[in-house]
Amino acid sequence: MKKIKFLKKIKKKRKQINEGIVNIHSSFNNTIINITDLYGNTLGWATSGSSGFKGHRKSTPFAAQIAAEKCSKYVKENYGLEFVYVKVSGPGPGRESVIRAIYNSGFQINSIMDVTPIPHNGCKPPKKRRV
Repeated sequence: MKKIKFLKKIKKKRKQINEGIVNIHSSFNNTIINITDLYGNTLGWATSGSSGFKGHRKSTPFAAQIAAEKCSKYVKENYGLEFVYVKVSGPGPGRESVIRAIYNSGFQINSIMDVTPIPHNGCKPPKKRRV
Protein backbone atom coordinates (compact mmCIF):
# COMPACT_ATOMS: atom_id res chain seq x y z
CA MET A 1 0.00 0.00 0.00
CA LYS A 2 1.25 3.48 -0.90
CA LYS A 3 1.62 6.17 1.71
CA ILE A 4 -0.32 9.35 1.11
CA LYS A 5 1.74 12.51 1.23
CA PHE A 6 0.11 15.70 2.40
CA LEU A 7 1.07 18.86 0.62
CA LYS A 8 1.51 22.03 2.60
CA LYS A 9 -0.55 24.89 1.32
CA ILE A 10 1.73 27.70 0.23
CA LYS A 11 0.53 31.11 1.34
CA LYS A 12 0.18 33.53 -1.54
CA LYS A 13 2.75 36.30 -1.32
CA ARG A 14 1.28 39.77 -1.58
CA LYS A 15 2.83 42.37 -3.81
CA GLN A 16 4.76 45.14 -2.05
CA ILE A 17 3.36 48.52 -3.05
CA ASN A 18 5.11 51.82 -2.35
CA GLU A 19 2.42 54.41 -3.21
CA GLY A 20 -1.33 54.42 -2.82
CA ILE A 21 -4.49 56.50 -2.61
CA VAL A 22 -6.64 56.92 0.50
CA ASN A 23 -10.26 57.66 -0.41
CA ILE A 24 -12.30 59.05 2.49
CA HIS A 25 -16.06 59.38 2.18
CA SER A 26 -17.40 61.20 5.20
CA SER A 27 -21.17 61.52 5.48
CA PHE A 28 -23.26 62.69 8.42
CA ASN A 29 -24.03 59.05 9.34
CA ASN A 30 -20.81 57.11 8.66
CA THR A 31 -17.21 57.39 7.45
CA ILE A 32 -15.79 55.04 4.80
CA ILE A 33 -12.02 54.71 4.29
CA ASN A 34 -10.78 52.86 1.20
CA ILE A 35 -7.06 52.46 0.45
CA THR A 36 -6.18 51.60 -3.16
CA ASP A 37 -3.09 51.37 -5.32
CA LEU A 38 -2.50 53.97 -8.03
CA TYR A 39 -4.62 51.95 -10.49
CA GLY A 40 -7.66 51.91 -8.20
CA ASN A 41 -7.42 48.30 -6.99
CA THR A 42 -8.56 48.08 -3.37
CA LEU A 43 -5.90 47.07 -0.85
CA GLY A 44 -8.00 47.52 2.29
CA TRP A 45 -11.06 49.31 3.61
CA ALA A 46 -12.79 50.10 6.88
CA THR A 47 -15.87 51.96 8.04
CA SER A 48 -16.97 53.36 11.36
CA GLY A 49 -19.67 50.69 11.42
CA SER A 50 -17.25 47.83 10.74
CA SER A 51 -15.06 49.09 13.58
CA GLY A 52 -17.77 48.27 16.10
CA PHE A 53 -19.76 51.50 16.34
CA LYS A 54 -23.54 51.56 15.97
CA GLY A 55 -26.16 54.24 15.60
CA HIS A 56 -25.26 57.87 16.20
CA ARG A 57 -21.76 56.96 17.47
CA LYS A 58 -20.75 55.98 13.91
CA SER A 59 -20.82 59.61 12.87
CA THR A 60 -18.30 60.80 15.48
CA PRO A 61 -14.72 61.81 14.66
CA PHE A 62 -13.46 59.20 17.15
CA ALA A 63 -15.15 56.37 15.24
CA ALA A 64 -13.61 57.65 12.00
CA GLN A 65 -10.18 57.76 13.66
CA ILE A 66 -10.46 54.15 14.88
CA ALA A 67 -11.53 52.99 11.40
CA ALA A 68 -8.59 54.81 9.79
CA GLU A 69 -6.11 53.27 12.24
CA LYS A 70 -7.53 49.80 11.62
CA CYS A 71 -7.38 50.16 7.84
CA SER A 72 -3.91 51.72 7.73
CA LYS A 73 -2.47 49.07 10.06
CA TYR A 74 -3.80 46.28 7.83
CA VAL A 75 -2.43 47.82 4.62
CA LYS A 76 0.94 48.67 6.15
CA GLU A 77 1.44 45.10 7.41
CA ASN A 78 0.31 43.33 4.24
CA TYR A 79 1.50 45.63 1.45
CA GLY A 80 4.22 47.84 2.96
CA LEU A 81 2.62 51.07 1.78
CA GLU A 82 4.61 54.23 2.61
CA PHE A 83 3.43 57.21 0.54
CA VAL A 84 -0.23 58.12 0.09
CA TYR A 85 -2.39 60.65 -1.72
CA VAL A 86 -5.52 61.53 0.25
CA LYS A 87 -8.87 62.23 -1.44
CA VAL A 88 -11.61 63.51 0.86
CA SER A 89 -15.26 63.76 -0.12
CA GLY A 90 -18.35 64.60 1.87
CA PRO A 91 -19.24 67.09 4.62
CA GLY A 92 -19.10 64.73 7.63
CA PRO A 93 -17.43 65.24 11.00
CA GLY A 94 -14.73 62.58 10.47
CA ARG A 95 -12.73 64.32 7.75
CA GLU A 96 -9.89 65.89 9.72
CA SER A 97 -9.57 63.10 12.28
CA VAL A 98 -9.06 60.50 9.53
CA ILE A 99 -6.25 62.52 7.94
CA ARG A 100 -4.62 62.96 11.35
CA ALA A 101 -4.89 59.23 12.09
CA ILE A 102 -3.37 58.29 8.73
CA TYR A 103 -0.46 60.67 9.30
CA ASN A 104 0.12 59.29 12.81
CA SER A 105 0.10 55.73 11.43
CA GLY A 106 3.40 56.44 9.71
CA PHE A 107 2.26 57.19 6.18
CA GLN A 108 3.86 60.09 4.36
CA ILE A 109 1.09 62.19 2.82
CA ASN A 110 2.00 63.57 -0.61
CA SER A 111 -1.17 65.56 -1.23
CA ILE A 112 -4.66 66.14 0.14
CA MET A 113 -7.49 66.76 -2.34
CA ASP A 114 -11.09 67.66 -1.61
CA VAL A 115 -13.18 65.91 -4.28
CA THR A 116 -16.61 66.66 -2.80
CA PRO A 117 -19.06 66.97 -5.71
CA ILE A 118 -20.49 70.49 -5.90
CA PRO A 119 -23.56 71.06 -8.11
CA HIS A 120 -23.54 73.96 -10.56
CA ASN A 121 -27.25 74.58 -9.88
CA GLY A 122 -28.32 70.99 -10.49
CA CYS A 123 -31.22 69.34 -8.66
CA LYS A 124 -33.67 71.28 -6.52
CA PRO A 125 -32.84 70.76 -2.82
CA PRO A 126 -35.47 69.17 -0.55
CA LYS A 127 -37.89 71.46 1.27
CA LYS A 128 -37.07 72.75 4.77
CA ARG A 129 -37.97 70.48 7.68
CA ARG A 130 -40.73 71.63 9.99
CA VAL A 131 -40.02 70.20 13.42
